[in-house]
Amino acid sequence: MGVLERARGGAAGAVLLAGDAGVGKTRLLDEVAGRAARAGTTVVSGHCVDLGDVGLPYLPFTEILGVLAADERFAAALAAHPAVHRLLGSGPDAAGDPDGRLRLFEDVAGLLTDLAAVAPLLLVLEDLHWADQSSRDLLRFLFSRGVLHRPGGGPDRRLAVLASYRADDLHRRHPLRPLLAELVRLPGVERLELRPLPDPEVARLVRALEDRPLPDAVVRGIVARAEGNAFYAQELFAATEGGSPCANGAGNPAEDTDGVPSGLADLLLIRVEQLSETAQQVLRTAAVAGRRVEHALLREAAGLPEDTLEAALRAAVGHQLLSAQDDGTYAFRHALTREAVYADLLPGERSRLHGAYARLLASRGRTPATAAERAHHSRESHDLPEALAACLEAADHARRLGAPAEELRHLEAALDLWASVPASARPSGQEQDRITLTLRASAAAAHAGEFHRAVSLTRAALAGVGEDADDELAARVRYTLAGNLLIVDSLAAAFRYSSEALALIPADPPSRTWVWAAATHAVAARQVGEEALALRVGRQALRAAEELGMTAARADLLISLANAEGGGRRSREGRERLRQARDLARTAGNAPVELRALFGLAMGAFEAGDLAECLPVLADGLDRARRAGLSSSAYPREMRFLQLVVLYTLGRWDECVRMAAEAISGLPAAGGVRVAGPALYVALARGDESVPDRARALLEGPFDWMGSLVAGIVLTDDAVRRGDVAGAMERMREAVEALGDGTARRPGVAVRLAALCLTAVADRAVEARRTGDAEGDPARWAEIAAELVELARDTAGQDADGRVQGPEGQAWLARAEAEFATVVSGPDPAAWEKAVAAFAAGDVYEQARCRLRWAWALLAVERRAEAAEQVRLARETAAGLGAVALLERIDRLTRRSRLGSGADGADAVPLTARERDVLGLLARGRSNRQIGEELFITGKTASVHVSNILAKLGVASRTEAVAVAYRRGLITPQPAGPA
Repeated sequence: MGVLERARGGAAGAVLLAGDAGVGKTRLLDEVAGRAARAGTTVVSGHCVDLGDVGLPYLPFTEILGVLAADERFAAALAAHPAVHRLLGSGPDAAGDPDGRLRLFEDVAGLLTDLAAVAPLLLVLEDLHWADQSSRDLLRFLFSRGVLHRPGGGPDRRLAVLASYRADDLHRRHPLRPLLAELVRLPGVERLELRPLPDPEVARLVRALEDRPLPDAVVRGIVARAEGNAFYAQELFAATEGGSPCANGAGNPAEDTDGVPSGLADLLLIRVEQLSETAQQVLRTAAVAGRRVEHALLREAAGLPEDTLEAALRAAVGHQLLSAQDDGTYAFRHALTREAVYADLLPGERSRLHGAYARLLASRGRTPATAAERAHHSRESHDLPEALAACLEAADHARRLGAPAEELRHLEAALDLWASVPASARPSGQEQDRITLTLRASAAAAHAGEFHRAVSLTRAALAGVGEDADDELAARVRYTLAGNLLIVDSLAAAFRYSSEALALIPADPPSRTWVWAAATHAVAARQVGEEALALRVGRQALRAAEELGMTAARADLLISLANAEGGGRRSREGRERLRQARDLARTAGNAPVELRALFGLAMGAFEAGDLAECLPVLADGLDRARRAGLSSSAYPREMRFLQLVVLYTLGRWDECVRMAAEAISGLPAAGGVRVAGPALYVALARGDESVPDRARALLEGPFDWMGSLVAGIVLTDDAVRRGDVAGAMERMREAVEALGDGTARRPGVAVRLAALCLTAVADRAVEARRTGDAEGDPARWAEIAAELVELARDTAGQDADGRVQGPEGQAWLARAEAEFATVVSGPDPAAWEKAVAAFAAGDVYEQARCRLRWAWALLAVERRAEAAEQVRLARETAAGLGAVALLERIDRLTRRSRLGSGADGADAVPLTARERDVLGLLARGRSNRQIGEELFITGKTASVHVSNILAKLGVASRTEAVAVAYRRGLITPQPAGPA
């Protein structure tokens, strides 16, 4: 394959191999790996395993590292990267190391780089559709941050990755789907889909399986029933007896409960049944273990003498059902074979064998690495007490590895088993009651970015708290629920539960539980507008936290008070308090509180208009989140969102789009798309017609504040662009209501939405005055405008903390006032001059839009030279941003007003040197293609220059442009030649 050749030359690359079960992915990978090995490439393989609803964190990479560790040639490379030893069971735990997960990922990437520097390296990963989330996260890191991501070439980039997955297993919500969508967009990553073979190719394959000629009827029968699937064809051929296909009926077989087509399962079992009874029993025993099984484990589970077992295995390998691996394991040659054999087991037989594996694994010392397997086998063997204990061990192991998604799955499995296990048989010790276990699961869900799942789990914990429950536990559950509800923007409910938590325990004498309950209540109270209550409770809790020496709680309360007191977080005092909170949280080792402080610092800088200061704080916060393994948690998500907003505001649109793609790749699918929402502002301005539909998609599913904010702005702006006043007003009201969450407070974005709606109203009012439209009663438009400007004034005069909004809010208010003046008395140059100045704080696109409105107002009072200057400045900004929609409006105004065609505007919109060259060729009758050839530019670029010339000269055609240019002396007639 080309990717291997490029890798050998120092250009790392990857191929994602997709195909339905049995289409030939494994055969292709084996062939490629064999050729690579013969060419001197180091080949290592890792396999993902289906263990139902439990997961083995980093399983394929653990297998790969095990192969490397067993080879003395790689000892030095492994020693140079100690973090990878954690996956081999000999490294330090990650539970107390906030950098553990990042260090593990970096060491795996570094190890692969070192190996590639010694010799070309091929990494083969099979069955990604069964990969655990931690393996998916590591794979994402390697593709987007590791050796595959780094530019340039060299010996340390001699790496190729081949990864296969079953395309027919990827249902709509399969967790691998969003990862694949991200990876295929990366440079150096290709996707290859193995499609069913055409009938002639299947026939050729079948004939190649047999040395002797096959009757045409046999080949045709196999081809017809294989339907292009190479594995089906091989199995049909193997099941053939005496030169005629087996008598199993063709057609569309139904799926059995294990997902194996019943017709194919019959074929597979026919082949199995050709073995001796002992060999069949060995296959059934191996199938219970999974796709692969160790020889020693299989021997003990089967309970056979060594020579008998070896004879049975030799028969299974000879019949191409199993393959012997170099590491002392046996693997089913195809997963469908294993599934068919497993599905054919009797219930009692299946339960007995699972129990045997569970006991054998436990007898090896109950190591954490086998906990997930023991949990699976114990549950399938109905040994529920052992399954519960193993689930909890597996959860602890996942937490130490920094794999919150797998920890959550194991904890949920433990909760499912809890009621079925007698109290006397449950594990004892800390956090081993159902309520605290549920709270731990909710924390794991929040760390994994599954915020609504965290809310559901905490609600379940609350439902389990009886009336006679300990008050402190009841309060803890309620304030935890309140905190999770705040994350999903259910503000009123959060305030209700935090109030209940605080009422359950006395403030005097203060306790740790009361302090955290009060800290949560202070946040919730401020969110619903109870400022005085938030201040009173926050100050009281801060004193208690200082008395009790609760450093992290002190930091959390300082953040709340910085937001609520004095000038808030955008003031100098507020930001100083946030820095103090950040340092305290860092000292206490409480990463979530530290991230909250950093987000507050970034928001304070943004609200104060200090955008240059905002970006470094966000970069620091996101870096801290990555090191703590909390990139999917709440505040890092908001930091990414704010980072994109700042980049958009500063006019760094290409960077905004690029980082939005990175945000999508770094978060669960829905969360990533919502965080990346500000990139839709760029797409809308650049004329992407799909943006409204993409914005509406953000409103699907559970309420999300960021998605609702972006959708509200985009859909309102789009309606304004189309002149749909009613639609814009409806979109605005929906957004204000949704973002207010039933509270009396208006969200800060209301001033922006009102100003946008006023633009559409102003345009309609001016048009009505110009045409005398009876339906466009000026009084009606003035009434609507008065409602909108009042909303803008009220919102800009009271932000989320009850204070006057910062520079951004005041700029939008200035624009709203200018639009309102247009409705009431016509375009007002002074009002628009004020709006342009207000947006000088940083929003370059909105300033350009206001410049265009200012030029319009200046033209209304015949100040053409000033209007031309504003048009020129607006056009420069719009062209630099690629804001095609704004460019079209600028050109339309330029043509309609013939701006630049009069004496006062002759020099206001000068032609560039290149545009003068193009104009000269226009005068000679050249087409865009001919202009491009003569000036060594593309025809498309020539077309852009022609459009610019038409706009600057205020004309509508090429002929008119030449005539105006001659008249104004921009070009001179060429003397006629002899012809």
